[in-house]
Amino acid sequence: MYIESVQLKNFRNYEFLEMTFDQGTNILYGDNAQGKTNILESLYLCGTSKSHKSSKDKEMIRFGEEEAHIRLFVRKNGISYKIDMHLKKNKAKGVAVNGIPIRRARELLGVLNLVFFSPEDLNIIKSGPADRRKFMDLELCQLESMYIADISAYNHILQQRNKLLKDIFFNPSLQSTLDIWDTQLADYGKKIILTRRKFIEELNSVIHDIHNNLTGGNEKIEIGYEPDVTEDEFSEKLRSLRERDLKTRTTNAGPHRDDFCVKVNEIDIRKFGSQGQQRTAALSLKLSEIYLVKKRIHDTPVLLLDDVLSELDSSRQNYLLDSIHDIQTIITCTGLDDFVSHQFEINRVFHVVKGNVFEKE
Repeated sequence: MYIESVQLKNFRNYEFLEMTFDQGTNILYGDNAQGKTNILESLYLCGTSKSHKSSKDKEMIRFGEEEAHIRLFVRKNGISYKIDMHLKKNKAKGVAVNGIPIRRARELLGVLNLVFFSPEDLNIIKSGPADRRKFMDLELCQLESMYIADISAYNHILQQRNKLLKDIFFNPSLQSTLDIWDTQLADYGKKIILTRRKFIEELNSVIHDIHNNLTGGNEKIEIGYEPDVTEDEFSEKLRSLRERDLKTRTTNAGPHRDDFCVKVNEIDIRKFGSQGQQRTAALSLKLSEIYLVKKRIHDTPVLLLDDVLSELDSSRQNYLLDSIHDIQTIITCTGLDDFVSHQFEINRVFHVVKGNVFEKE
């Protein structure tokens, strides 16, 4: 699987852009704030229907414009697919695959599989639980076709339930309607918990060897799922916490409070690990994503590296670069020195300057 080309119109700082990529390694270099990450964001958007920055559609439209367009061509199993995305300021985005409009985001998933790696991902271990939940959700939305529907429905019901809890404070007679929302929340919540549990088990099956190689056999890593409540107990937990929910006017139990722990040599490195251990574990997580996608789709995903190499020491740089030689990779950086010094094979180089892209010979 690889991206053949992309066209942008009024997306972020690009009035118009057309780029053709190599199947191997593509470098986008230039100073900060020139638009390198915006290109990666457009690719990620076409693969997942979402921005990796959690940006709203209107925020991705070029200043002064009402709409933006992205057209991406991807080749998969010898077949070319065209993804068209139409962003509008005050309406839902329009998406079409090979000219056929799709109604649900999950219909887009699987056309283009991506792994996105940014400097922020290196802090996932020491960050709060919300970032680790985001990691699980972004990966599962690509691996499990129904997960995006389940998590979207759960978040919508959770939002409605929390609104109802606030309304009950002013109108207690509404309390009788909570049961309906509780039933729906539990139904979707159980599905999410089960899917996340299976994902962590699958993650453990591949991350051990990756981390072992990355640390020269000195560290043993284990990921542990920490659900806020188990699938069997969720319905009862909602009932038992109802009085607290009414007092706090928010939902105090559910997968929206999940987390996972990362243990290295049986020590929880979220609290007790060094920065080096935390970053190495984060790198292992991202490399595991690649292997999980390969295993699931029997093909290679496209890897997007957003200025990550400058954040890694030489040994981790070498391991990462050695791990990606067989997949299409699109890398942003401020300079080419790292690649020259590593004698890393580069297939195509682009210089990004103020929303303009120039291919280098």
